[in-house]
Amino acid sequence: MARDELGDLAILLAVAEERNFTRAAARLGTSQSAVSQAVRRLEENLGIKLLARTTRSVAPTEAGEQLLETLRPALGDIRERLARLSHFRSAPAGLVRITTSRHAAETILWPAIDAVVARYPEIEVELSIDGALTNIVADRFDAGVRLGESVEKDMIGVRIGPDLRLAVVGAPSYLERHGTPVVPRDLLEHRCINLRMATRGTLYAWEFEKNGQSLSVRVEGPLVLNDSAMAVKAAIAGHGLTCVLEDAPLHEHLASGRLVRVLDDWCEPFAGHHLYYPDRHNLSPAFRAVLAELRLRAQG
Repeated sequence: MARDELGDLAILLAVAEERNFTRAAARLGTSQSAVSQAVRRLEENLGIKLLARTTRSVAPTEAGEQLLETLRPALGDIRERLARLSHFRSAPAGLVRITTSRHAAETILWPAIDAVVARYPEIEVELSIDGALTNIVADRFDAGVRLGESVEKDMIGVRIGPDLRLAVVGAPSYLERHGTPVVPRDLLEHRCINLRMATRGTLYAWEFEKNGQSLSVRVEGPLVLNDSAMAVKAAIAGHGLTCVLEDAPLHEHLASGRLVRVLDDWCEPFAGHHLYYPDRHNLSPAFRAVLAELRLRAQG
């Protein structure tokens, strides 16, 4: 195809759609004579009459109509592909800062961020892993990730993960020595591994729900930790029961028999991880890219 033929074909399509040389020229932002010359040049190169002209109208000939049937979808596809290339001119770039819990970082954020930074090399992501409820505005974070029930009402919250469940677990050796709790109140007679909450600095009161009945139990035991992974290690070692979020590593310990789950019927699902941020407006392209990836994965 000669250099000018693609342009001439686009002009031919405009004339056929407008059924008028003058309107086609106005649509294309060129002169009527330039449009006429392009159509004439195309017809001469092909050796075929493509348009039937009268003093009042212009219409495709049979040969012209066959060409247009091929031309319309082809040019439409070219325009669409050119539009898709626009993101290379304005590829997202810049820094995105997110504060998050370790569990959310490992299970939800990392797979999405891994994909985003591979796709957009100019994006930088800083993850601050902190169990506390950070003031993202004061500390200049773009967003935070927390459980849905922890998101403040003046923030925009976007669900990025499935419902979660808590699990109370202990080693078989511990349960053989101390027995198995049947209801949450039985935990008062057990050695439990406590978790200190970074949000308030207090010990976590284990939360339970069954058939609409909710209750919290403050437990006691030989260890106080501020990391759930360490609490699981302590439980495997037989130091007591612990209450942690369900995740893949915990399922592996349960499947292997290193841990046994108790009070399962009192651990109902609750709202999972949400991304929260202060404003829908003025979001940077980099942050929008991260948000879009998280939303896409949450839907899948």
